[in-house]
Amino acid sequence: MLFHDLRRLVRKGEGQTLEFKLKTTHPEKIVKEIVAFANSDGGTLLLGIRDDLTIKGLKFPQEDEYVMNKAIEKYCYPPINYKLEKIPVEGNREVLAYTIPASDKGPHRVVEGDKPNQGKVYVRVDHESIIAGKEMREILKGRRKKRELRFQYGKKEEILMKYLELHQQITVQQFAETAEIPRRVASRTLVLLVLAKVLQIYPQANKEDSFGMFEADEQRETISYLD
Repeated sequence: MLFHDLRRLVRKGEGQTLEFKLKTTHPEKIVKEIVAFANSDGGTLLLGIRDDLTIKGLKFPQEDEYVMNKAIEKYCYPPINYKLEKIPVEGNREVLAYTIPASDKGPHRVVEGDKPNQGKVYVRVDHESIIAGKEMREILKGRRKKRELRFQYGKKEEILMKYLELHQQITVQQFAETAEIPRRVASRTLVLLVLAKVLQIYPQANKEDSFGMFEADEQRETISYLD
């Protein structure tokens, strides 16, 4: 990446696939952005950028690189692939650009203590990295398995589709109440429909995730139904 590419990228501002940090003062907190990118659409983390979009650069980039790489190795589980680029800027400084591809080995977590499987799972929503809810975690697990999904289209699915025709989105609780089914059944049904690419999930920061139909112009894979 050249400086003019960096400048053009920074002008876009933070978003679904872009995050800025000025320093690596708290690398254990920064890794949540990397985990969120891996669990979502991928993205780029730029180190050495102010919140006001000023390209400040890092005075001691080798030290920051070492600290960040060690943090990724220590706090990200399963391990996350990334590409690191170093972009020279004014004042004999550098910006570190970590590019993280979307992963099919999730859910990735930020490790807490010595128990990787008990760490927090993050996903990216717009310019924020938020803790993934139960259904989102199950969806990430399902994507890792890469199996062809088959499900039975029955009464509860019919009720669900009619509801979505009127309201566009639905939560697990709303589905359970509308279809008069246990919450666990509603949860599992929605997860399967997302994995089958019939529905998509909309993660929420401070409330229950919602589910909705794909837009008409979005590509969908062929769905197989059980007789």
